[in-house]
Amino acid sequence: MSEFALQIALGVVALIHLLPVIGVLGRGRLEGLYATPIEGPDLEILMRHRAVLFGGLGVLLIWAIVDPAMRSAAIVTGALSVVSFLALALGVAGYNSALRRVVIADVIALIALCVAAPLHWMTA
Repeated sequence: MSEFALQIALGVVALIHLLPVIGVLGRGRLEGLYATPIEGPDLEILMRHRAVLFGGLGVLLIWAIVDPAMRSAAIVTGALSVVSFLALALGVAGYNSALRRVVIADVIALIALCVAAPLHWMTA
């Protein structure tokens, strides 16, 4: 039962990190995701690269579902991603409703990681 709960928790975090990957397809997708104008090629490149990195983290989390040897790395990397974003969001007031949804998704991911971490480290 704890293995299944761990896999579900990792799956939730993976899904949350895979959702923004659609942004790699271009400016329009990014603007739709974040309800923010992506002005200029520099910001577009940075945001599309961000989408690729989230895809990589999502793949790592999926890999960790099936390969217990990857779980520590996936949990630590997922936590770094989620906690850093939440800390940045807490430090900046006035973000839009689309980013508020990202904050909520990252809170959900953090809760899932708080479930996954002890389940993994108790059995590792």
